[in-house]
Amino acid sequence: MRDSHGTAFEPATGDGPPSAGSPQERAGAVRTAFEGLLQIRRLTRPDHADPEGVPAEWELHRPVRAVSLVLESAGIPPSATGESGERVATGYRVSGGGVPGAVRVEWSGPPGSGAVHDEEEALGECLQVLRRSGWTALLYRGPRRRRYLEVEPPKRPVSGAAR
Repeated sequence: MRDSHGTAFEPATGDGPPSAGSPQERAGAVRTAFEGLLQIRRLTRPDHADPEGVPAEWELHRPVRAVSLVLESAGIPPSATGESGERVATGYRVSGGGVPGAVRVEWSGPPGSGAVHDEEEALGECLQVLRRSGWTALLYRGPRRRRYLEVEPPKRPVSGAAR
């Protein structure tokens, strides 16, 4: 998918520059991408009771991108970095997790931004959004008592297992 500038759409992970273009243009591109993700879910999970509530196979192969899109589509702000890698905006930051297929979500911001004081509430909101979207999300406390989410796809039932 291409945006109005002719470039491929990428959801914000919180590790790139602030979004180019107007906030309205970005919101429209995010909305279109998220609607596409829901359509993929409906088409690939037609027998599921709630096909929109379960990540599609596509998402499982690109979890950083999928989780970022879910968060951005919910209106949660992403963090951003400047040209020399310094944080210039406070928000979520999605990166690879500790195990294959998992991602880590942190709440990051520039020094002095107060991100550390907002992280519990902000990550709680991220946790609820991700769970509603079918992801398994758990809140942890890491080094220096900083909180983060570990996000994984839901566990699949084993074929032939008793229900």
